[in-house]
Amino acid sequence: MKIICIGRNYVEHIEELNNERPKEPVVFIKPDTALLGKEVPFVIPFFSTDVHHELEVVVKISKVGKFIDTKFAHKYYEQISVGIDFTARDLQSKLKEKGLPWEKAKGFDGAAVVGKFISKQQIADLNDIHFSMTKNEQLVQSGSTKQMLWSIDELINEVSQYFTLKTGDLIFTGTPVGVGRVENGDVLKGYLNNKELFRVMVK
Repeated sequence: MKIICIGRNYVEHIEELNNERPKEPVVFIKPDTALLGKEVPFVIPFFSTDVHHELEVVVKISKVGKFIDTKFAHKYYEQISVGIDFTARDLQSKLKEKGLPWEKAKGFDGAAVVGKFISKQQIADLNDIHFSMTKNEQLVQSGSTKQMLWSIDELINEVSQYFTLKTGDLIFTGTPVGVGRVENGDVLKGYLNNKELFRVMVK
């Protein structure tokens, strides 16, 4: 199982980090060891003092595919959730300044939270999925897939040009505006169409 992540897929998030708007999806991968276990707290790593939450819609691939046409992409997933792409922002900034890869800042142990999955049949419009996250009961991120530069199906098309997608692979589809620092004691809750799908304690 691999975790494929998309960066810079929401315009307002691009602007909040002063990044350049990409002409094609920004793709990176987290190792499977980045997946945080169920009911396990997220532990802030020793090498960072500025870990940020990035809420994202997560798609689980349901069958093997390569060179998937956008119009057929809907046949390759049945379940949707929300998750967190935890990012050691201070470390990422240092790596970006040197033109180095981001893996240390994005792929460390526990850096990927995935909530409970629901059937896509329960979602009226996959191009307008509303999702949000609270930190200590305060809303910190909210968005809709209609704000994405590239839709879920377009992302599957793009990613499958480079990587064979396998059953169980996860695609994190990008984060909306509102990313921010987490601290010891924070409680993060993620929602899809107002249904709570994850709850994570930060230590």
